Amino acid sequence: MATTIKFTKMQGAGNDYIYINTLEYPIADPVKTSIKWSSYHTGIGSDGLVLIGKSALADFSMRIFNADGSEAMMCGNASRCIGKYVYDNKLTQKEVITLETLSGIKILKLHTENGLVEEVTVDMDLPLLANSSQINTPDGKMLAKTITVDGKEYKGTFVCMGNPHLVIFIDDIKDVNLPAIGPKLENHPLFPERTNVEFAEVLPDGSLRMRVWERGSGITMACGTGACATAVAAYLNHKTGRKSRVRMDGGDLQIHWNEKDGHVYMTGPVVKVFDGEIEI
Repeated sequence: MATTIKFTKMQGAGNDYIYINTLEYPIADPVKTSIKWSSYHTGIGSDGLVLIGKSALADFSMRIFNADGSEAMMCGNASRCIGKYVYDNKLTQKEVITLETLSGIKILKLHTENGLVEEVTVDMDLPLLANSSQINTPDGKMLAKTITVDGKEYKGTFVCMGNPHLVIFIDDIKDVNLPAIGPKLENHPLFPERTNVEFAEVLPDGSLRMRVWERGSGITMACGTGACATAVAAYLNHKTGRKSRVRMDGGDLQIHWNEKDGHVYMTGPVVKVFDGEIEI
């Protein structure tokens, strides 16, 4: 017998996911469900599935499954959208909420207008610049080091924002054949857990134009953790200051790597696309 599930399609800077309140609609097999529903031709269409639940440690919990069914540690854009979901649907009256993720508890500051959340700032915590479980280098680091694919050399910087990122700066973003190079870098032997891949160009106004190949999802319109990793890498490579505007295919995010506490703060818009029902 089929069960009707209510869902909400939301997007942050074009990074679109299907959101389910599991307090009302438990999902028994999120891996299979994410693969089926994420398909743009035969399902709802999305970058993945986000499950909002209760938490013993925070106000709410988040589990996120990519379009290929793999579970992600963290997603900045999805966490912002959860802030809007729980506030606009009156699951909380707080304008500062905590969210339990697989990469720790994140703090969300909600910016409201006329009773609805328009933007959210997420404390993305400390960037991790060394992690031997995620990158096979002698010291677990990578700062502007050479990585070779198909005989071509790239200068990459590794940054972990709860999930691994390889950031590569180039002169012209239009020169990147992302569908071809993205999966090869994602699955490069240097990265035992695979990696997200960002190509970035420093624009004349000092902002960063970034395109992303997400681990488990492929090309997406935006990536919040990727924007944070790109901003951190830009500072480490002396290309920007500690505040950056990261421009992606789906929109812009403001990133601040705070010198006082070392945390990365991400601010950006959140949009509900539509509500719907689907049988499972």
